[in-house]
Amino acid sequence: MARSFFGPKEQFHVMVIISTNQFSNGITLRVDGKLFDIVSYQFVKPGKGGAFVRTRLKNLQTGAVKEITYDSKDKVEQVMVDKVDREFLYREGNGFVFMDPETYDQAPVDEDKVRELLPFLKENTTCKFKMVDSEIISVALPDHMVFEVTETTPWVKGSTAQGGNKPAIIDTGTTIQVPVYLNQGEYVKVDTRTGTYVERVSAPE
Repeated sequence: MARSFFGPKEQFHVMVIISTNQFSNGITLRVDGKLFDIVSYQFVKPGKGGAFVRTRLKNLQTGAVKEITYDSKDKVEQVMVDKVDREFLYREGNGFVFMDPETYDQAPVDEDKVRELLPFLKENTTCKFKMVDSEIISVALPDHMVFEVTETTPWVKGSTAQGGNKPAIIDTGTTIQVPVYLNQGEYVKVDTRTGTYVERVSAPE
């Protein structure tokens, strides 16, 4: 089947029905017309009554997590998700241009699809796209990225302060908290999921 820039060019939705004993973390379900990833699940077999499965599901549109309990005999609809890597090149108006690293084809993505990534999105970052029926469901940054500290209060050698954090602006313009001993021009690894400092690193080659 021919593929478009972000996923299958033509895809006819095929309903895949699975039982609860086929659950695994990360698979996508359609619940009440909405798409959810299984974050966690637990099979429970009480002393009395039938077995059931307790799940935590993440809404792929909103990011909200909800808990749903299924009877062990329930059947649910699994959605087949297409996953592709695309490299962010530059911003153009309200669009963000991404490139297929294999074909070098380029295409814009609307801002609303990447708005949550903006604090840490920078050129040449490879992002992971999840697609369902050629529609972008979610876009994710790498879990950890390296940034340059472009502005922060200088560390004074011999200062009595031994710990604690201070605000610092990184090269995307975002402010994070870093250890007090870090200075402008140094590089830090950041957890993009939480926005927290991980460690000081060497300048990228």
